[in-house]
Amino acid sequence: MSEVSSEMQAALQAAGIPDIDVDQPLARSTPPATFRLVRTWVLDTTAELRALRAEIHEAVTGHVGEILTGGVPERVVLVASELATNALRYGIPPTQVSLLADGTTYLLDVEDRAVDRQPVLAAARQHGEGGFGLYLARRLALQVGWYTDGTSKHVWATFLADEV
Repeated sequence: MSEVSSEMQAALQAAGIPDIDVDQPLARSTPPATFRLVRTWVLDTTAELRALRAEIHEAVTGHVGEILTGGVPERVVLVASELATNALRYGIPPTQVSLLADGTTYLLDVEDRAVDRQPVLAAARQHGEGGFGLYLARRLALQVGWYTDGTSKHVWATFLADEV
């Protein structure tokens, strides 16, 4: 692994991302079963991510328009984009993104068919090398986990709905 610059180390620490030298697996867990489906998207390419971001923002806020920074809707959008990108890049198609809710919490579930590929929190990397999607998810969401159901791998994250 290449050495991480002091600027990158400071940025990781400021974001609450631990300083690690090796990739670490994401904890396996299932989300609570109290959620109802709001909407599902099926993605085949990264070109569909822009529409996904806009439609998730609309589903969470009820408003069509520009996505602003900050707040729960924007965190849901960012985490959805990161997890969907991971599924498209490292998973086996199709990639399915589902937004669920239980009245107080949103559940974002990203599914692909790579049941034998465990999600990994990548070790510290140089700027531009990627690998921070799961770190961002852990930082921005209440909970993040993953599980398999026999035919699919699911990576999920939860967010408080009452902060919308």
